[in-house]
Amino acid sequence: MARKRLGDILVESGIISQEQLEQALQEQKKTKLKLGDHLLQTGYITEQQLIEILEFQLGIPHVTLFRYKLDSSLSGIVPEELARRYSLIPLKKEENKLTVAMVDPMDYFAIDELRMSTGFTIEPVIATRDEIQRAINRMYSMQDSVKELMEDKSLTAEIEEAEVTDEDSPIVRLVNQMFEQAVQLRASDVHIDPQEEGIRIRYRIDGMLRTERILPRHMLGILTARIKIMSRLNIAERRMPQDGRMQLHIMFKEIDVRVSTLPTIFGEKIVMRLLDLSNALIGIDQLGLTKRNFSVFQSLIERAHGILLVTGPTGSGKSTTLYSALNHLNQESKNIITVEDPVEYNLEGINQVQINHAIGMTFASALRSILRQDPDIIMIGEIRDTETAEIAVRAALTGHLVLSTLHTNDAVSSITRLIDMGIQPFLLASSVNGVLAQRLVRRICKDCREEYIPSEHEREIFAQRGIKIDKLYRGAGCGKCGLTGYRGRVAIHEIFNMDDTLRQMITRNGAATEYRSYAMRKGMILLFDDGLIKVRQGITTVEEILRAASN
Repeated sequence: MARKRLGDILVESGIISQEQLEQALQEQKKTKLKLGDHLLQTGYITEQQLIEILEFQLGIPHVTLFRYKLDSSLSGIVPEELARRYSLIPLKKEENKLTVAMVDPMDYFAIDELRMSTGFTIEPVIATRDEIQRAINRMYSMQDSVKELMEDKSLTAEIEEAEVTDEDSPIVRLVNQMFEQAVQLRASDVHIDPQEEGIRIRYRIDGMLRTERILPRHMLGILTARIKIMSRLNIAERRMPQDGRMQLHIMFKEIDVRVSTLPTIFGEKIVMRLLDLSNALIGIDQLGLTKRNFSVFQSLIERAHGILLVTGPTGSGKSTTLYSALNHLNQESKNIITVEDPVEYNLEGINQVQINHAIGMTFASALRSILRQDPDIIMIGEIRDTETAEIAVRAALTGHLVLSTLHTNDAVSSITRLIDMGIQPFLLASSVNGVLAQRLVRRICKDCREEYIPSEHEREIFAQRGIKIDKLYRGAGCGKCGLTGYRGRVAIHEIFNMDDTLRQMITRNGAATEYRSYAMRKGMILLFDDGLIKVRQGITTVEEILRAASN
């Protein structure tokens, strides 16, 4: 390979000017970064531009590692220290040639050191830094721990406490690495599924589950024991479901983990929900509300009294919305009390009460006590029964602002649900200020977003709502998003805002369709329509809206 310099190639290609190169070289002396890293960090070039230049100018192939089946035997040829130092991963070995994916395939020091330490001729290919970091973790992080556990013939049903508590034991390292990988991949849940042949480890990323690796079946007992010890559960109890929690510090982040075990025919299934406490609080302006919805939502949470309900299925971001609202309202002059099951995030300056059914501490009993604590604002984690609903209504009518959640499909259905629970229509009409319904949809990956001409079916969907479109967006799939075309999630909303006419309709116990028609005439945007607005803006796709909000 001709030893050309990266800077010269970038100037020849017209990506940067000679002046920019010289300036970058000067700055690079201070930052001590490699030129490519410095140019990426300062925004002179993007990672995609760098890959394209190296691919087309030098003929270095680009590989996508996300679905690449890594050969774990190569971890014995290229030491982990070398792989991490130079951001590279061995892919395949053919006679005396070793193919290696590198962030910088023009790093000749790395190539020379690799050639000398392995004795192979090095064939570099290019991959993104994110993908290589993940591949290194996949190949090396769990490899030694799994290998040690597989070789340990002493693993039996009787597990020694030292095996699962000693920080240097392979099982402790394996579980720690599992959590690290989950945080790196931005997983919200980790599933440990015992199967007949092995143990399947799956991560839920942006709402979708994907298998990350399969472990040998004989590791189940010791893996379960380690997680139970961390979450203070009973190791000996394997026939009954158990719930626990733990707090971890991973990659400078504080992670709260909720653990649930369930006995299955092949052993205990474990699901762990990861809550990143550093991302717990977002401003109400970051909830993804459209301009109109934002102003309505802000006016609803800033009322002196009344009920605001947030509705949607499990995992639709209701808690995040409520916590954002509480954070917005949190000030010294307000006494804010929450009653939750469980308390997900600790909010400074807010009094949070944890439900405990074992001792009779229910939502209703906790609320009765809370009303004697002189509150201004009350947050109820969920209205599950008539008694809780009645106390919430009474609190709203006696001058308190009440925020809560309910499981309904849309905003208007919340009113009929509360009437079905036994709440008198005239009391609802007087107490409820508004309802926000929401769903989560996946965001298009910013790194591989591309325009396309909409299909006839897509044009028809928009035309039915009176929207004309010429172009739409989708993710092509890249290493950053794991070839899915999506990265991250955004909420779509529907806000039902109460006024005097609606109050009269509810007092007369009218039909839900009547409320909906009137609210739409007054400007309420349905969930599906809010989704289509976000599709047109290039935030998400028609497929996601059809999946999350089609009736």
